[in-house]
Amino acid sequence: MNHNAANIFGYKQYWAHRFGPAPELPMTLAEMQQLGWDACDIILVTGDAYVDHPSFGMAVVGRVLEAQGFRVGIISQPDWHSAEDFKKLGQPTLFFGVTGGNMDSMVNRYTSDKKIRSNDAYTADGAAGKRPDRAVNVYAHRCREAYKNVPIIIGGIEASLRRIAHYDYWSDKVRKSILLDSKADLLVYGNAERQIVEIAHRLAKGEQISDLKGIRGTVHFVKQVPQGWVEKDSTDIDKPGAVIVHQNPYQEQPACDSKPSNDSGEQTIQFKPIANKQRAQTVIRLPEYDALKDDPILYAHASRVMHGETNPGNARALIQRHGNREVWINPPPLPLTTPEMDGVFDLPYSRLPHTGYGKANIPAFEMIQHSVLIMRGCFGGCSFCSITEHEGRIIQNRSEDSIIREIEAIRDTSPNFTGHISDLGGPTANMWRLACKDPAIEASCRKPSCVYPGICQNLNTDQTPLIKLYRRARKLPGIKKIFIASGLRYDIAVENPEYVKELVTHHVGGYLKIAPEHTEQGPLSKMMKPGMGTYDRFKQMFDKYSKEAGKEQYLIPYFIAAHPGTEDKDMLNLALWLKRNGFRADQVQAFLPSPMSIATAMYHSGKDTLHKVGRNVPDMPIPKGIKQRRLHKAFLRYHDPKNWPLLREALKEMGRADLIGNGKQHLIPSFQPKLAGEAGQAKPAVKAKPFATKHTGFNKAKAGDNRRPKPSSKGRGR
Repeated sequence: MNHNAANIFGYKQYWAHRFGPAPELPMTLAEMQQLGWDACDIILVTGDAYVDHPSFGMAVVGRVLEAQGFRVGIISQPDWHSAEDFKKLGQPTLFFGVTGGNMDSMVNRYTSDKKIRSNDAYTADGAAGKRPDRAVNVYAHRCREAYKNVPIIIGGIEASLRRIAHYDYWSDKVRKSILLDSKADLLVYGNAERQIVEIAHRLAKGEQISDLKGIRGTVHFVKQVPQGWVEKDSTDIDKPGAVIVHQNPYQEQPACDSKPSNDSGEQTIQFKPIANKQRAQTVIRLPEYDALKDDPILYAHASRVMHGETNPGNARALIQRHGNREVWINPPPLPLTTPEMDGVFDLPYSRLPHTGYGKANIPAFEMIQHSVLIMRGCFGGCSFCSITEHEGRIIQNRSEDSIIREIEAIRDTSPNFTGHISDLGGPTANMWRLACKDPAIEASCRKPSCVYPGICQNLNTDQTPLIKLYRRARKLPGIKKIFIASGLRYDIAVENPEYVKELVTHHVGGYLKIAPEHTEQGPLSKMMKPGMGTYDRFKQMFDKYSKEAGKEQYLIPYFIAAHPGTEDKDMLNLALWLKRNGFRADQVQAFLPSPMSIATAMYHSGKDTLHKVGRNVPDMPIPKGIKQRRLHKAFLRYHDPKNWPLLREALKEMGRADLIGNGKQHLIPSFQPKLAGEAGQAKPAVKAKPFATKHTGFNKAKAGDNRRPKPSSKGRGR
């Protein structure tokens, strides 16, 4: 990737740099006074407890801005019922930065069945109810109420995935861009360091917030398309079928082509690149909010076009009308270079919760305090995953030396370190230093995935640097064990037997979690996931190298229920696979339509948006009803007596009553124990360890599950 952006650490520091770095960013006026401050330049408002650790988005943004010389304060989990808590640090001299936290506030509070969760991993002692629904909107409104004329900039995962008109699962409708609902001045999306540093310095130099147009990775209002720009209608990029608007016969030919991408004729999104000179001054007009809010086909069309503009190397600006307001979405930010990534992670984090929490336990911190993020981004392109929309497909790597320094810092400073690094990974475990072999191809590519339906011939899949990192890290004095807990792309791993051997021999703690997501081709083709043949290849390697190492180790596969494209028979076949292989799912994961994802467009429109969409295109199966979603989850927990009545009814309706009985060949028994869950559970056909549900949430930006998503070092809610 060709970087033309200014180095984020190359700006002249703001005058307040003379105060030096704070031991921890202040959360009270008393702390500000101890630092010698009379005001904060920037106040960050977050829905999370403040933990000064590089796994927490506000800590990273705060420390990056501090390194620029700005005085940064934190308002953590304020009481949103009035504006008083938003005044406790006084008025910032530059702006408020607002985020819902590392997780989307709606995913944080509700399960995929829209039930309220009982705890919050990002709150002291796991207490629930410390943040409002749609926290970004509520916090921004209170900031405006507290100080009317202070600029408000929203960001983080919640804002990032709502930057355009988006389907909202919780209200079951298409909502406006969050920029309008929050009444903020500017939105930053993705990992925000590059944008927020430029914004802060320009405001510090006296520019107005309304002057900050055209910054990559930002969304703002415009009155009209600026002079010198070419406006191209989205229907010239991708034809959605029978659209009411008549086409101009003199317009250019469509710039989109959808071609068969494998022998089965399966199609994926493919866009023809346009000339760089034209692209730089081209803005694509998406269907306006009033048109697509009640038209799922137009929504699916807009989603296809938006996903074609996610590569920083060739993405064009987007514009979308909301009533009488025009929302302008600039192209994604350029990825951070390795020196910039190192600079971000080398900042003086205390790596601890703020001292104001005392001895309170913050579950998210307890889980990730000894994990190390080695990269950002993911080129997997799974349709249910929101990493691309937030972090992008280009892998941003830290250097080996930077990673080693952080491991040593954990060893030397963490008060309860026992010699175990809980994870060395990122959104995926094994994409560190992987990229396209040709930067020119990478900059022009519009494929949604580098590994589906097969690994791209232009992708470098060499895991040798990662093996070298593992070996160097575990040789460090005081390091007893390094676990790899991030999601493994086993389709890449099988291309590198030496990597699989290294991983299985040294970095598995008895269990290794991987995510086939399903066994059936129907849902897998909509997820853009490899088939079970690849899983079987990896399992053979895993078992072989475990045996050679003299270790009893188990693969823990995760699966999604009720994903678009899934039929009842698919879940039945998955349940039969689970029983044949001796797996019992402890908790199950149901698809949650996260804003902006490809699978969410499928869920809302009923169409396969990996193909061209149109009004005459047949609908695809979408498990939407509560009863069907419960049935799909019940198939994953076929062994739970509580699910047997529902499964018996379904199997009879499906003509598969032959699977009801008390033999080994049956899926569920014909009897019902008096106390469900205490008796009558059939033993697995093969001895195997039970497996638990994968944590998902918006940190990894995947489909939601039926419990609280666990925090991880994978994706960052910045």
